[in-house]
Amino acid sequence: MIELPEAVVLSREINDALSGKTIKNVVAAQSPHKFAWFHGNAKEYNNRLSGKTIRSAKHQGGMVEITIDDMFLVFSEGIRLKYFYPGEVTPSKHQLLIEFSDESSLIATVQMYGGLVAFKEGELNNKYYLVARDKPSPFSDRFNTDYFDKLFANSPDNISLKAFLATEQRIPGLGNGVLQDILFNTRFHPKKKINTLNDKDKENVFHFVKSTLAEMAEQGGRDTEQDIFGVTGGYHCLLCKNTVDHPCPKCGTTIKKTAYMGGSVYVCEKCQKM
Repeated sequence: MIELPEAVVLSREINDALSGKTIKNVVAAQSPHKFAWFHGNAKEYNNRLSGKTIRSAKHQGGMVEITIDDMFLVFSEGIRLKYFYPGEVTPSKHQLLIEFSDESSLIATVQMYGGLVAFKEGELNNKYYLVARDKPSPFSDRFNTDYFDKLFANSPDNISLKAFLATEQRIPGLGNGVLQDILFNTRFHPKKKINTLNDKDKENVFHFVKSTLAEMAEQGGRDTEQDIFGVTGGYHCLLCKNTVDHPCPKCGTTIKKTAYMGGSVYVCEKCQKM
């Protein structure tokens, strides 16, 4: 799933590899997918995008936003992007194929669910996208201790750290995936209530939100995800589906998986206290 670090990595790669390329042809919704979300009629994507040039890309929370002349193309959540050099064979199944004038191409496929949204400025009223555009990224200076303290002050004091960090779009792009290592680094349990945190604890959470996400992005994303060239991210996740029943990297206690808030959390019960 695309979360903040992957959105940063993918945007950087699109800027490096695709900026200046002109779109020759677009095929949208060729392989039907119940949970592939388009804006308007997907069959109109070719008319709306062909002949236009990719200008830039940036992350908006956990979304990848590409500027294509007067259009925006946004990828979110369970989208996998793969770039194909001229002459490489592209797969027949995909939810979006973008062919460029130099015969290279970009393909987007939906893993579980995700958005492939093409629109002009002002056309899209998706609340998740608008919130992601409005709120400061943890990679920016605007996301500082004062801002973080306000997030605490404006949240119910009886919610858990998982609920605080990864729900209600408090921090767009910070989802259940990156949450695991952030909380492991703080040594706090995902179920720990935020009203049990003192000022030093909150400062600790703030520090590891910033530093863990930065480390993930600097290393090319998590090792559970891939970039547009099919390369697995270089950040080795400490707590994820791949480390369940393995020893904790700090103390050797077996890492456990448990269901919580509609998803899974991964915990070292010795390091991460309630």
